[in-house]
Amino acid sequence: MITFKDITIQDKDTITAYTMNSCRRNCDLSFSNLCSWRFLYHTQFAIVDNFLVFKFWAGGELAYMMPIGEGDLKKVLDDLIEDAHRENEPFCMLGVCSCMREDLEAIMPGQFTFTADRDYADYIYLHSDLATLKGKKFQSKRNHINKFRNMYPDHEYTPITPDKIQECMELEAKWCKANDCDKQEGTGNERRALTYALEHFEELGLTGGILYVNGEIAAFTFGMPINKETFGVHVEKADTNIEGAYTMINYEFANRIPEQYIYINREEDLGIEGLRKAKLSYQPETILEKYMVCLKEHPVETFKW
Repeated sequence: MITFKDITIQDKDTITAYTMNSCRRNCDLSFSNLCSWRFLYHTQFAIVDNFLVFKFWAGGELAYMMPIGEGDLKKVLDDLIEDAHRENEPFCMLGVCSCMREDLEAIMPGQFTFTADRDYADYIYLHSDLATLKGKKFQSKRNHINKFRNMYPDHEYTPITPDKIQECMELEAKWCKANDCDKQEGTGNERRALTYALEHFEELGLTGGILYVNGEIAAFTFGMPINKETFGVHVEKADTNIEGAYTMINYEFANRIPEQYIYINREEDLGIEGLRKAKLSYQPETILEKYMVCLKEHPVETFKW
């Protein structure tokens, strides 16, 4: 029987010891995301036979993540299936990437259904692309940067430090008012997760930056490493009245992410048309498809779902 526990900030070292050494680049594994969104998903974790496992509830439905670690994956999956059985729920995992699909098919062939959802695919970029914007494909981005510099010669970029958190909160409130956050469940949840992250910025291990125009905050962004070669950018907010603020904060932050991170994960588009267009415009190296994976139903006499 697996003993799961609620995620807390104090579990950061335990969890990142597994995630940082994993080859997986999906944004779901960022410790900040796991912690900041636990209010919505009631995320729990456990260490089982040298594997890190997660259990959560999405839209009221029980789900798990693909185990992270080295060893007998089949045994750990059997333990998770048994846990779902005890909950009287079907066994499903979310956020399963293509490479993990191959692992599942190898050890339990034909036993799972795989359903992809394009809205939840991660956009992964080459760090060097976002930091340099070199080449013909980024000509329009360079034009935006140059236009911003000409329009706002008195702009400044600084790291987010504890004394600047309140300014970020104020810009978020302004952004929310302009976008009717309180009337939309999705943006309301995002605001709650973002507020938690800002309030626990250093404890979570986040880094970020602020763009000022004429002494006033125009944009901010933050994120943290997902693994040893991938950095996750979780939030990017800007004053939409300041043309080019999003392009500029993206460029400035990319230039300050340590070079060891070859890839930058800028998360999903959630099916939002404008967001999809913006993320595609930065020419992703990979659109990381993620699957919902469910164990095919067994005869009733075997499992009482």
